[in-house]
Amino acid sequence: MSRRMNVTVLGAGSWGTTVASIASRNADTIIWARRAETADEINREQRNSQYLKDLTLHRHLRATADLEEALRDCDVLVMGVPSHSFRDTLQKVAPLVRPWVPVISLAKGLEQGTQRRMTEIIHEELPGHPAGLLAGPNIAKEVLQGMAAAAVMAMPDEKIACALQPLFSTAVFRVYTNTDVIGSELGGPLKNVIAISAGMAQGLGVGENTRAMVITRGLLEISRLGVAMGGRAETFSGLTGLGDLLTTCMSPLSRNRQVGEQFAAGKTTAEIVASMNMVAEGIKTSSVVMELAERHGVEMPIAHEVAAVVRGEYGALQAFRGLRKLTPGAEQESG
Repeated sequence: MSRRMNVTVLGAGSWGTTVASIASRNADTIIWARRAETADEINREQRNSQYLKDLTLHRHLRATADLEEALRDCDVLVMGVPSHSFRDTLQKVAPLVRPWVPVISLAKGLEQGTQRRMTEIIHEELPGHPAGLLAGPNIAKEVLQGMAAAAVMAMPDEKIACALQPLFSTAVFRVYTNTDVIGSELGGPLKNVIAISAGMAQGLGVGENTRAMVITRGLLEISRLGVAMGGRAETFSGLTGLGDLLTTCMSPLSRNRQVGEQFAAGKTTAEIVASMNMVAEGIKTSSVVMELAERHGVEMPIAHEVAAVVRGEYGALQAFRGLRKLTPGAEQESG
């Protein structure tokens, strides 16, 4: 790159803010926040206390609540908004962003109704813009604290991925590239559903053996559907597959695991959503995953039980009793 790039991050949640802080080490970076108070706090104190408590952001990061200002000099656009507001935000972006600017998604969700992946929405709303994603086993607070971590920059064009790679890399945050956009993108939303199941297992106190079973059988479900939708099998054993699944199922900081624990405590979906100030994508994604599984003829018994709990058909304990009724067959074939 012959000049310093201008990176724009839309969405000042925990991960969007963390990625913006990383990028500000390597490029001129501005983050757009819906709330002017959040933008002011980032500019004044280098903090986003609503999502990241007292953790300090990079001193060069700038923030604004003005979308036009955020996009004025944009060379690389990073979409850090949740899946349910992804399309609407892109529609607002369309008249403001220059042609051919690469657009990178951070969202680990699927659009309800259309079942679209986020990069598919980018292609629909911003045709002609290279679209990809940055994803991996990343707990925002740990990354911002400087703990070693890794992610994948997935783009169909490897040259573009390699050009963007340095913008989001540090000495302790390693970014790899992958041209399997479908596989890399599906790992995130699918593992969120399995993580709810792992959280239910944790909350019910069913033991580490059962949690290990849920995680490993969950990975098989993810891989089955991902391959059926066009992803490469090996992608699901990498950072955006197994890596992301392990982190989300095991970390007490994982929002989706926390959702599962609250289901185990007897709370309803409405009560859980009302108590959270951040989005747990697995709640909305569970129904979409089952629609995709039916469309592609893929059995996903764990995801099926999670979706039923989210819909309020029965509780976490009944879901695990339902899984016990399955007849085991060959490991790589059966539910």
